[in-house]
Amino acid sequence: MMIQKHSILSVALICAILSFSISCNPKPENNISAEVVDAPKGIISLNEASSIYDNYTKHRVSLIEPYETKQRSPEVAFEASRFVDFDYETMKNYIAYVDQEAAKAGVKKVTKLRMYFANYPNKVDFPDGEKIVHPRQNSIFMVPTLNSNGNNFGFYIGSDGKAALIKDRKSSGKDGMGYLERSQKKSYAGFNITLNSSLQGGTSLTLNRGGDGPPPFGDF
Repeated sequence: MMIQKHSILSVALICAILSFSISCNPKPENNISAEVVDAPKGIISLNEASSIYDNYTKHRVSLIEPYETKQRSPEVAFEASRFVDFDYETMKNYIAYVDQEAAKAGVKKVTKLRMYFANYPNKVDFPDGEKIVHPRQNSIFMVPTLNSNGNNFGFYIGSDGKAALIKDRKSSGKDGMGYLERSQKKSYAGFNITLNSSLQGGTSLTLNRGGDGPPPFGDF
């Protein structure tokens, strides 16, 4: 009987210790993974960031603003854009969307997110009717890439549901889409410049329309 009591007391003591341990080590909040993530190789110091930011001021802004204010539209004030940003959740959703659509299209691996420099027209609205907040401003748009014959190419989902190469959009084929590697039955096509937009039955994976403008004072 004495042995049984000691066993019960031991089990109770172990349970108490475990409960205390769990209460002292709560699960990470806000869905933050406990796994340690190494810094990507491309991380640079703030000093380097400030240096190349200043280089842009000296070698680009000094050319852009005089051109825009004296030659292109002297009647309208202009300040060169210095950044483009996207909502953090939008970026996470965008990557998840690209992964989803690429998987459905049979893409084995999305290799890169390629960012292209762009310039908004001197108009009030985009072709789809959305307001252009900063006419004439520089911007970027981004496309996912896949590997084809050892090279990375931006892609799109064609009207047949397969991966479509942006570079072949000008060589008109079926539905206005160019085709490459016909023997492997891989189709490729063009793209539009807005997320979730379509072209001739296909689906664009190209993201644009972020926020842009002069940076908040104090960044760099």
